[in-house]
Amino acid sequence: MTAIDPQAAAAAAAGAGASADAPRSRAVAWEDQAPTLEASASRTGMEVMRAVASGELPAPPVAQLLGFGIDRVDEGNVVFTMPPIEAHQNPLGTVHGGIIATLLDSAMGCAVHTTLPVGGMYTTLELKVNFLRPSFAGGETLVAEGTVLNRGSTAVLVEATITGAESGKKVAHATSTCLILGPRG
Repeated sequence: MTAIDPQAAAAAAAGAGASADAPRSRAVAWEDQAPTLEASASRTGMEVMRAVASGELPAPPVAQLLGFGIDRVDEGNVVFTMPPIEAHQNPLGTVHGGIIATLLDSAMGCAVHTTLPVGGMYTTLELKVNFLRPSFAGGETLVAEGTVLNRGSTAVLVEATITGAESGKKVAHATSTCLILGPRG
């Protein structure tokens, strides 16, 4: 998956020679998800996640929208990175809590995804987030690591932590319970 470069995004948002108070805009493009859905019918969750991470299969639209990408995929563990950009800001100038929660949920969900058999599915049952410190547009890249803590036959306990890439300081932590579903059908 390709993450958005924050400097390029800021330059594009400001426009060449545009004033600082000029309106900003952002265009988002994504690929058809049919190949990923088709691959899920014949590959394990781990195989699908690794194919998305390598670019063989298209990244999900939410990754393109928010600008995050997969850095590592292992059994029960996934690492995402996301450079915080101006488009992520809330009225206080910090990265919106919903963006942080989405990054955490994505890391946890993809960690669960790596444990699925061919055709397997899951859904989030609950999500609890603790916000520990603010993140700012143009600040350090956020690193979200999702880890499966316990995988049962129908429920999975998973956690994720977001840290600053350079400082290693914790930004947020979450836990979730996911429900394992049968094959799509």
